[in-house]
Amino acid sequence: MVRSRLAGTGPMKITRISTLVVNARMRNWIFVKVETDQPGLAGWGEATLEWKTRSVVAAIEDVSVLILGQDPRRIEHLWQTMHRQYFWRGGITDMTAISGIDQALWDIKGKELGKPVCELLGGPVRDTLRFYDHLGGGSLEGMYKTVEPEEFGARMQTSIAAGFTAVKAMPIPVSELIESASTLKHAARSVEAMRKAGGDDVDIMLDLHARCTPAAAIQFGRMLTDYNLYWYEEPCWHEHVDGLVEVARALPFPVATGERLAGRWQFRELLEKRACAIVQPDVSHCGGISEARRIAAMAETYQISVACHNPTGPVATAASLHVGFATPNYLIQEVVRNDVPWRNDIVTEPIRMEGGLSRAPSAPGLGIEVNEKEAAKHPFAPEVTMPCFHRDGSVADW
Repeated sequence: MVRSRLAGTGPMKITRISTLVVNARMRNWIFVKVETDQPGLAGWGEATLEWKTRSVVAAIEDVSVLILGQDPRRIEHLWQTMHRQYFWRGGITDMTAISGIDQALWDIKGKELGKPVCELLGGPVRDTLRFYDHLGGGSLEGMYKTVEPEEFGARMQTSIAAGFTAVKAMPIPVSELIESASTLKHAARSVEAMRKAGGDDVDIMLDLHARCTPAAAIQFGRMLTDYNLYWYEEPCWHEHVDGLVEVARALPFPVATGERLAGRWQFRELLEKRACAIVQPDVSHCGGISEARRIAAMAETYQISVACHNPTGPVATAASLHVGFATPNYLIQEVVRNDVPWRNDIVTEPIRMEGGLSRAPSAPGLGIEVNEKEAAKHPFAPEVTMPCFHRDGSVADW
């Protein structure tokens, strides 16, 4: 445990920024370590971006040049430096790099003051925060390869037995431009099986992965109106905001989107057009804890809820929780628990869940440390790819 220091008692400098890549089968977790000249005082962040591992690691090296030797406690100043001091800015890779460093800076500041990050963000606004599970706990097979309605029902029951009261699934397959009756009915039977398994006390979210055109998303949605979905996620491309508006206006349940957006500027049109009811910034992509808070404040002015996207590693989960506990319009927290069996071995004090809930973090900083020795047992390897094609062989969205 790092002892707290009184703020402002002396200069502090960033001495090193490094990455630690951990292969977790579907993803390479990219952990970012920011070290200081104060003995034992370092911060951890996460900059995981699927299939872009080498690019993100290089981007972190590029942006680190700007802030080495600087005071890590000047978080906003350093964020502005990283975002604005190079002529080319923005984009998912660069913003992911900034996100991981930003999380680590908040971790340092919390450790220095002896306070959890959520306290530095204004303090908890709730006593507990609810998690939602992925079908199959987030495993490749459970989330992406569950096909038959009976499998959906059985895996729903497994999530309930683990204490969750909300579950997300992908019963909608790689979609055609306009869907056939058989595909629509099969998806409806799968959701029906989930509803029967969970009853009305369990909330169901559906993730479409932006596979659909607006027309196909509406086709699917109209088949599912009897199942009272908690939300309908990424029904079509995030670039097509007017398409999202069409879907949101045509269906009776909330639309959620935003996981692929980086920076508050990309959320602006989404909010102005009320193209969704829930925004899903990712603290590892959108610009870190600092930017997630700004996006949440923007959303609050439109009475739009926030539920941070978080299918990645344990450091990102910790960072998301701190944002969630300090954000009034936060709805629920995504978590993965079953992607690899050693998930919790590589960190100290993994996130505790009781009955699908978490209580406000109390340890300094993010409250989580990476066990570098254990992490080194799972070095970089190419992630599992998910090539998708339509029936006619043309390229489809994953």
